[in-house]
Amino acid sequence: MPEVLKAPLVVEFPFTRSLGPVQSAFLTGLRERVVLGVKTGDGRGRVVVPPVEYDPVTAEEIRDLVEVAPTGTVTTWAWNHAPRRGQPLSTPFAWVLVRLDGADTALLHALDAPGPDAVHTGMRVRIRWAGERTGAITDIACFEPYDGDPARPTGHTGEFENPVTGIVAPARLDYTYSPGRAQSAYIHALADRRIVGERCPSCRKVYVPPRGACPTCGVATSEQVEVGPGGTVTTFCIVNIKAKNLDIEVPYVYAHIALDGADLALHGRIGGIPYDQVRMGLRVEPVWTEGSRHPDHYRPTGEPDAEYDIYKELL
Repeated sequence: MPEVLKAPLVVEFPFTRSLGPVQSAFLTGLRERVVLGVKTGDGRGRVVVPPVEYDPVTAEEIRDLVEVAPTGTVTTWAWNHAPRRGQPLSTPFAWVLVRLDGADTALLHALDAPGPDAVHTGMRVRIRWAGERTGAITDIACFEPYDGDPARPTGHTGEFENPVTGIVAPARLDYTYSPGRAQSAYIHALADRRIVGERCPSCRKVYVPPRGACPTCGVATSEQVEVGPGGTVTTFCIVNIKAKNLDIEVPYVYAHIALDGADLALHGRIGGIPYDQVRMGLRVEPVWTEGSRHPDHYRPTGEPDAEYDIYKELL
């Protein structure tokens, strides 16, 4: 049985969003150690925390801000015995839904407790504020057990100086990728400095990298076809923003390259030529580095440019 390939992959990017008046007031309030909810306008006057901009029942816009207390009651919980990177606490803790005093809905956050036996539905808790606050949900460091009297809101109106108008939240996904039969064969061939695709038994097109099935006909593919190594630049872009952890000086060119014998263009970096001299139809070949499992980049072959009619269907 062939080796099952797998590799850890990380997708990470900063997510930037602007805030409306309700979310702006809520996050600015956290910065100032004030918790704000919003009162619904459906006649029941329920106080929603965290606040929303539209009534969950009527869908009407709501902006009637109401301060609630930093103390509350646990409505349900689950124990987290192995905290992960980026979670509120580095030691085991409980995820809790807390209905703050004065609110009609519950807020999800972490509860710092010595163990699951110390947590129960109905227990009283209070907010532990972060030492440094910037206007984010992390301004609430966590909740902690509390046996005192309910705290009283100060009656804050929700008006602040220098309100928070936007946030940047890091988004990250860690996962293990395992390619199927077709891509495993493609990767193994790359280790031998060969580029292999698969031919569709119906339309006879050769796809690189192979997918195991023809994207046009929807039938399985199994016939392997070696393509390249030369190819033609079909289209390209000039990259001017340096990527994190990528040791390539900008500007550089990333291109779609139709390898000889392939019916689908793959992408690769173009090197060995000034970025402003890369063009459609440029003939290129792969450049391998010692110990690499894939081409480092593609460089010009010195051949005359390909005629447009040869690659126009691969744009």
